[in-house]
Amino acid sequence: MTAGTGLSRPRAWWDRRRLRLRLTLLYGGLFFVAGSLLLALTYLITAQALRQQFTLGGKKVIGVPPPAMPADAQPQRAAVQDVLFQGDLVARADQVLTQVVQYTATAMILVGAVALVLGYVVADRALRPLDRVTETAQRLSESTLHERIGLEGPPDEVRRLADTFDAMLDRLHRVFDGQRRFIANASHELRTPLAVNRTVLEVSLEEPEASADLKALARALLGTNARHERLIEGLLLLAQSEQELTVRRWVDLEQVARAALEQLDPGGRRRAVTVHRDLRPVLVEGDPLFLERCLVNLLENAVTHNVRGGEVWLALRRADGGGAVVTVDNTGPVVPPYEVEDLFQPFSRLQGERVRSYKGAGLGLSIVRAIVTAHGGEVGAEAREEGGLRVTVRLPARLP
Repeated sequence: MTAGTGLSRPRAWWDRRRLRLRLTLLYGGLFFVAGSLLLALTYLITAQALRQQFTLGGKKVIGVPPPAMPADAQPQRAAVQDVLFQGDLVARADQVLTQVVQYTATAMILVGAVALVLGYVVADRALRPLDRVTETAQRLSESTLHERIGLEGPPDEVRRLADTFDAMLDRLHRVFDGQRRFIANASHELRTPLAVNRTVLEVSLEEPEASADLKALARALLGTNARHERLIEGLLLLAQSEQELTVRRWVDLEQVARAALEQLDPGGRRRAVTVHRDLRPVLVEGDPLFLERCLVNLLENAVTHNVRGGEVWLALRRADGGGAVVTVDNTGPVVPPYEVEDLFQPFSRLQGERVRSYKGAGLGLSIVRAIVTAHGGEVGAEAREEGGLRVTVRLPARLP
């Protein structure tokens, strides 16, 4: 694990600075292209100037004149001396051009290295406001939507991006406030009439003058009312669990699992099942009530969708990298692999159970996924070959 962490750090450093390095390489590449063009132009200008200056047949000749000669040998030797003197001048001109190219190329490489460093510094300074936008976006959650970037400076492209992001946060803040108010109002407005109906039906059942038909109708309506109450409770819990956690403290998942098991009644159902447990103390940070509801839903789902005399296995262990791993296995009917992922969607049931609502509203695993996601964890399921389902929940030690 240490080696993997060591290898991931350079990769993370590269990922965070990839744009800076690309801009630096772009600046450096443009500098070397421009420097190469300038060097070629300088070479051509210098060569042309030397050809104009070192000329024997022209008006201007630079060099030492040949020594005096006898009159009879002067024409022949003068021609030879002219050729030799011109060759010496050409060789010296080539040497001068070579030195100019070497010195200029060396200077260009040194200045190019300095330009790369300065280019990285300039790119880092230019992209620093974008880092503020990224850090703010990563830090934001539903409980911190009041934070803003508040970037100051000239109204350039980065400033407009930051202002647009702040305006989007204002709209999101208003939407989440409206959602909270809606959940609070719905919780009251939906529960109250159902509670009144339940009370009226229970009173009618206790009425001694009520006929048998009336009592049978009241019992049927009580069952329907109870299903509606469970549906509303599930919807409200799903909406609340998808929001940001307001309670953050260290929780021993072993105690939470034992509390969830106490709420389970596997023997009182029509299909009695046996629950096996393998629990170990594991500490995680989160909301204990939500974590308890998560485990209760997992266990109820495993017991409800089981067979007569079936079994449920609950295992809790510490993860290798920290955190907790909760596994719930259950026997039951064979689950098609292509339907497993759909079970986490609201109101989703297996193909053979979609017409039977007595097994629940299809919100159990949806609530589980919402709670696990709010705690920064992951949840997945797989179909068992012998029938039933295996659900695995991974929770980090600390909240993100």
